[in-house]
Amino acid sequence: MTRRQALRPHQSQRPLGRILLGFCLLALCLPNAYGQAADIVPTRSVTANGMTVLFLEQHYLPTVEIHALVKVGSAQDPPDKAGLANLTASLLDEGTQTRTSRQMAEQIDFVGGSLEAHAAEDFTTASARVLKKDADLGFALLADMLQHPAFQKQEFERVRTQIVGEILSDDDDPGNVAMKAFHQLIFHGHPYSWPARGGEDTLNKITVADVQQFHAREYLPNQTILVIVGDLTQEQAATLVQTHFGSWKKGPPSPYQLKKPSPIDRKMVQLIEKDLTQSTIVLGHTGISRTNPDYYAVTVMNYILGAGGFSSRLMDSIRDKQGLAYGIMSQFDSRLLPGAFFISLQTRTEVTNQAITGVLTEIKGIRDAPVTDQELNEAKSFIVGSFPLRVDSSAKLANVLAQVEFYNLGLDYFTNYPKAIEKVTKDDVLRVAKQYLDPQHYALVVVGSIAKAKVRQ
Repeated sequence: MTRRQALRPHQSQRPLGRILLGFCLLALCLPNAYGQAADIVPTRSVTANGMTVLFLEQHYLPTVEIHALVKVGSAQDPPDKAGLANLTASLLDEGTQTRTSRQMAEQIDFVGGSLEAHAAEDFTTASARVLKKDADLGFALLADMLQHPAFQKQEFERVRTQIVGEILSDDDDPGNVAMKAFHQLIFHGHPYSWPARGGEDTLNKITVADVQQFHAREYLPNQTILVIVGDLTQEQAATLVQTHFGSWKKGPPSPYQLKKPSPIDRKMVQLIEKDLTQSTIVLGHTGISRTNPDYYAVTVMNYILGAGGFSSRLMDSIRDKQGLAYGIMSQFDSRLLPGAFFISLQTRTEVTNQAITGVLTEIKGIRDAPVTDQELNEAKSFIVGSFPLRVDSSAKLANVLAQVEFYNLGLDYFTNYPKAIEKVTKDDVLRVAKQYLDPQHYALVVVGSIAKAKVRQ
């Protein structure tokens, strides 16, 4: 949930919510309401000021999703001011040079739409969702917040204080504590090591001038991907883009050249004492980038290992057979540069070592022998079958399209993704397991009653 949404809990009762509910019920009666994923073929163009525009015409619902991806994220934060990109994004809808925060909220609320903005590690996204009849307003508000944010001192202080409060609140969650420590271990010295929101100490060093300079330097049309999905024609979309974004001045592209995170060359352990009845465990190392050619084989392999819910080996072994955890999962967090691979679970304090041993056993097992035909077929069937659910709304579709362009995956991505998954063989799974899983060199974080857990190091 975004901050703007949290401030408007009644939004679902607004006109758009009621209208969309009716149309969604109608859409259930229409076969392939959002079409097959393979049929998604957007048009691509580049404006005079260098902005990349993807447009997908859809008339199933009278809505328009306008999604902007700016190629700057927390990886570009100065180390002593981590959280700058996220703070800047969080202030975009807090007033512009011509609209106050209240005016923006009232305008979007009046038409039952929504505005959202947040920063991730590699990029920042901002979006507007409105009914077709309010498309001009949606474009106007999104363009205004991207190009002309006010960054008023009062709003800056309030939002920064709110983010600091969220960070302090998260420090009470053992899962968040473990993941934060884990990223600091495996990405030591790399920008991926700090959370996108930064920390209390780094946020308090950020000034309004820092935010203003960051925005002026990074928010450029030639650094932006604009995705439009909805009930418009190509001509209508092009006119709206020119009207609201045509005067945005291009600038020099970002000079940042991030280096790949260094792989872990030894076992690293961090034990964090908290008076808890359970141990929270995170184990893993650096993984792969989103553009890695092995991404699809790794996706299948990881589904079998721990991403497949009750079908996964980790769930079968750690939960069902040994009764050590209620849930366990593995994940490859694929980013522009290699992200993290990790396995996370919670277990009773007294069986912490048994759970860790069980996890390492499963990692070794999938490296040592081919998976079964049944495991392979079930994994590929689920991944391909669930793929359309990732784009079953205009908001999801716009988000995926923006990332397809950002990672340069090609506009035929929706056709090629299922094909790439189907091509994965047992030999591929074994190869990538050996290459991208390392049961010898990894980071282990345990949060809990360390004295009782007696973790072996």
